[in-house]
Amino acid sequence: MTGLILDLFAGPGGWSRALTVLGAHDIGLEWDEWACKTRAAAGELTIRTDVARYPTRPFVGRTVGLLASPPCQAWSMAGKRLGLVDQPLVHQAVADLAAGHDTRERLLTSCKDARSLLAAEPMRYLHALNTAGEPEWIAMEEVPDVLPLWRQYAAILRTWGFSVWAGILNAADYGVPQTRRRAILLASRTKAARPPEPTHARAGEPETLFGPGRARWVSMAEALGWGATDRPVPTVCAGGGPGGGPEPFPSGSRKALTTSRERGSWKHRTQSPVTAGSRTTRSWVLRNNSQANATVRRLDEPAGTLFFGHRVNECVWLPEQPHAGSTPASPRPSCSSEAIRITAVEAGILQTFPAWYPWQGTKSRQFQQIGNAVPPLMAAHLLAPYVGARVRQDDFGLAA
Repeated sequence: MTGLILDLFAGPGGWSRALTVLGAHDIGLEWDEWACKTRAAAGELTIRTDVARYPTRPFVGRTVGLLASPPCQAWSMAGKRLGLVDQPLVHQAVADLAAGHDTRERLLTSCKDARSLLAAEPMRYLHALNTAGEPEWIAMEEVPDVLPLWRQYAAILRTWGFSVWAGILNAADYGVPQTRRRAILLASRTKAARPPEPTHARAGEPETLFGPGRARWVSMAEALGWGATDRPVPTVCAGGGPGGGPEPFPSGSRKALTTSRERGSWKHRTQSPVTAGSRTTRSWVLRNNSQANATVRRLDEPAGTLFFGHRVNECVWLPEQPHAGSTPASPRPSCSSEAIRITAVEAGILQTFPAWYPWQGTKSRQFQQIGNAVPPLMAAHLLAPYVGARVRQDDFGLAA
């Protein structure tokens, strides 16, 4: 495969990390200062620019693949969701850009959230590239509410000779320790576009005459190397390596996390989470925000969707307090006084970034980058057919 892979709204490098593992590389366009610094520290090629203002001409005649994950804040359930109000304007912008008419400036004046219109930007690049019969393939990702827009893109791309698939995928079905649902668009000029076959399922499947069944969803404990599981788990640490790890937070503390955490290396907690002076092992849960409807998951489950926006980091570990009538699907967290905030390293691992990934900026900046990123393992499954590679779960430090 020759030619550039262009990554619009590249963020800290979710698509890029996937491509690196698969043996390919992209060039990212990104505006956020700290996301650009993270990409630079990770060795990813980046142009710091406003995607909405950068000219398309430098890429025409040179581009084989296009990636796009427009900012989701205008559409996300974590925000005000003004993108839904602006959706007719975004659809109009896409239709106009596909016809070669740039009406963005006029439509922007009517948008309730200026970020809404960024979801139309990929069409500006695609229209320009299509004049040269490019790109060969496309992959785009957004929050589920953007699916109607992806379907509009799909209808246009089919008239240009692409095979297109658009739908909702759950990252947990591809080995990500997080039930993160996203609207995905895949398109190709050279092969039938289809979603990758899921590798994991909520319940593991037995081997049959047709081959092995899907593995059980990867839990937070397995991904983090904390044990709390009924099968061998990987040790996630500097340098990696197999083996089971201990459970976290002895006596509600992080004493086992040394100052090396601040230097970017990951070390296990060295004791089990046992209440001081007691032999009672405590179970831990992860709550993904402070709202009443927050998702709460046990360590032996995947996390809920991690997002860190205007509320910064409200994602906390809590010891589970069993009570009558509690079920595996409805753990009951203890009081907030025992809450321990998730670290950027932990959150990054749950997004399938390596523990050593060089997040840059303040803690709040790092969490924003992590929450907005495409999980690299899921991205790898989406991209592998187009770059002629095969995804290996252990390349991402997770259990097979």
